[in-house]
Amino acid sequence: MNSYKVLNNQKFLFNEYSIVPIRYQDRMDILHWRNEQVYHLRQEKPLTEEDQENYFNKIVNNLFHQEKPNQILFSYLKDTICIGYGGLVHINWIDKNAEISFIMNTKLEKEQFSMHWKTFLKLIEQVAFHELNLYKIFTFAFDLRPHLYAPIEASGFVKEAILKKHYFFNGSYKDVIIHSKFNTNHHKVI
Repeated sequence: MNSYKVLNNQKFLFNEYSIVPIRYQDRMDILHWRNEQVYHLRQEKPLTEEDQENYFNKIVNNLFHQEKPNQILFSYLKDTICIGYGGLVHINWIDKNAEISFIMNTKLEKEQFSMHWKTFLKLIEQVAFHELNLYKIFTFAFDLRPHLYAPIEASGFVKEAILKKHYFFNGSYKDVIIHSKFNTNHHKVI
């Protein structure tokens, strides 16, 4: 298993679910989920297998060795089976904040989206607040999936902003909604 230089712990657990540094073996499942859900991602076109290989070999592999990577990605597991992936992206090490990214197996979305989203948020908070001592984490979501917000708010995130007509989708502009959560135990670094 790969490990992130920036993290002391590499595995974070909640019941039978865990996140571990993103596994190379999960790359093709991730590719399929991203392509199935491209409508709500900042991804211009479907990914090819070559795109995914290049991304893992040129971008992801370098993240493990960096002192301050701009993203920290995880495979989201039920026991040992990958059912999603996500992490902290657009990490701002100066202001100590990061955006949360998460995609799950498309087949699980209809029945189990809320439970998995809340579970992933619990796990990623362990990384952000306890491991990295970030001050703030947030979601940046195109207003296309109303079922996204209740689990976020149930997890203690607060709607911080609406960017009006910020994203062009299917011939019209859509809002972007930002939810944030602050680390109440943040330790100032002087």
